[in-house]
Amino acid sequence: MQKNILVIYYTQTGQLGEIVKNIAKPFEDKKDEYNVTYYNIQLKEDFPFPWPSDVFFNTFPESYLQIPKEILPPPEDVLNKKFDLILFGYQVWYLTPSIPVISFLKSGYAENILKDTPVVTISGTRNMWMLSQEKLKVYLKKMQAKLVGNIALVDRHDNYTSVLTILRWLTTGQKEKSGMLPAAGISDEEINGADKYGVIIKKHLEQNDWSGLQPDLIKNGAVEIRPFLVRVEKVGNKIFTVWSHLIINKKEKRPILIKFFKVYLMAAIWVVSPVVLVFHILMAPILWFKRKKEKKYLQGINLK
Repeated sequence: MQKNILVIYYTQTGQLGEIVKNIAKPFEDKKDEYNVTYYNIQLKEDFPFPWPSDVFFNTFPESYLQIPKEILPPPEDVLNKKFDLILFGYQVWYLTPSIPVISFLKSGYAENILKDTPVVTISGTRNMWMLSQEKLKVYLKKMQAKLVGNIALVDRHDNYTSVLTILRWLTTGQKEKSGMLPAAGISDEEINGADKYGVIIKKHLEQNDWSGLQPDLIKNGAVEIRPFLVRVEKVGNKIFTVWSHLIINKKEKRPILIKFFKVYLMAAIWVVSPVVLVFHILMAPILWFKRKKEKKYLQGINLK
């Protein structure tokens, strides 16, 4: 009897679509054993790509505060079928799962699809996904989904280079290298090699034993934790909480506040972030044990 696999994702650039489809490939290669269904989340009013700069920054408060938009209903074959495994792909906007993903999770459709089903989360991001994954864990727990694994693919370039390349890609559509800047996003080599994770997941599904899946994924490079970026995320979440509530509550001043936020964000990346890095390095000997424990937790799938 065939096992049913559901692949949920949203993609603008096509990058996350490639990733999840490569991870699902080992299941696709065994069509006699597996039936793979793809569900690309669609908003009634989608976001533009490339992003006009003003639209990109104006999306910030709703992104961070997890305010949903209306989605198109999932297809009948998604709503009316029980799945043996769900591969859940998502990207991060402003340190939070993207608005389309949040919109699906808050749509009323998600609980019936996810409840009592093993889920492997798959993120494709610039580099800061750790605390966003914590937010996603909360949703999955509320819906009684069984989180059994997590894969986090990132841009391997340094933090500052990736800021420049991702802004170039999102606002102009240009992913390819230009001048001194490399290509944006996750490397083609890593995307094309993502099927190795599907092989690992398939093995555990066949054994009907999920207990060792996440350790196996970690051994094969599925999750990298950079302690400095965890610290940046923590600081960023505190700052974003203040800014997002300010912009939402001061509706009449939103345009000017968004402009101030844009200036502040750029300053934080290029001025505040290096200061945080210096303190991170200086505190390393004192906080070594704490950071080691935190790294182990963030690599895992449990929720505190």
